[in-house]
Amino acid sequence: MNIISSIKNPFDLTGRVAVITGGAGLLGTQHAQAIASAGGVPVLVDLVVADPEAKAQQLASAFGVNASGISADITKPDQVRVMAGKVLAQFGRVDILINNAANNPKVESAGAIPFSRLEAFPLEVWEADLAVGLTGALLCSRELGAQMARQGRGVIVNIASDLAVIAPDQRLYRREGVPEERQPVKPVSYSVVKAGLVGLTRYLATYWADHGVRANALSPGGVYNGQPEEFVARLSGLIPMGRMANLNEYQGALLFLCSDASSYMNGANLIIDGGRSCW
Repeated sequence: MNIISSIKNPFDLTGRVAVITGGAGLLGTQHAQAIASAGGVPVLVDLVVADPEAKAQQLASAFGVNASGISADITKPDQVRVMAGKVLAQFGRVDILINNAANNPKVESAGAIPFSRLEAFPLEVWEADLAVGLTGALLCSRELGAQMARQGRGVIVNIASDLAVIAPDQRLYRREGVPEERQPVKPVSYSVVKAGLVGLTRYLATYWADHGVRANALSPGGVYNGQPEEFVARLSGLIPMGRMANLNEYQGALLFLCSDASSYMNGANLIIDGGRSCW
């Protein structure tokens, strides 16, 4: 027997069903592509306005896989329950949950409203951010993680951030000529949500470990997406590699966490930030 040819590809996801919240968004579609490229079945869950069904059709055409899109508000327990029911009715199982959905105001963009300062941060924005980023992750993990536990196997990946382990450097967002009390900042809710996801990861990693369910977090750094040159230069100066991430540079890490390649990894936070958190 050829020993080399008998070794299974540990990154292979053939036939595995992966639910991706915020699946029609910027990084959500990248995650879905990574799943599809390994033969997995991406299920894009997002709000109606994001049209996850259309994005799923595009994936199916591009990768020749069975992709699906489901419209749901993950902050609503009833809608999460219905979403989970649709996944099981269509595929009979769920193997991977990627908690990716989050509110992320682009304070680095020109013309952003500087409402984000802590002293005047609206309580309704705080509650909405936590509802999507943390409560939504909890509801989806509770519903789909329990199904994985019944199956005896599954993977949960929470998409956190480098700002789960370091504080935002508010100097990145400063603007000349703007009074101090109106200077834009990264809102407090973003850091709290992302740090909370790491905590949720550790909780889930121990909760269903004896039922074959693993949970890990992925903490990406900033992704270049046409931000103003001044912001890009400032942020790049904080990163040892001297640049922001390209849009597709987290796909390999995500595939690793979702696949058997990380079969003995549980409760960890994989930081992919170009080295920023080293400084």
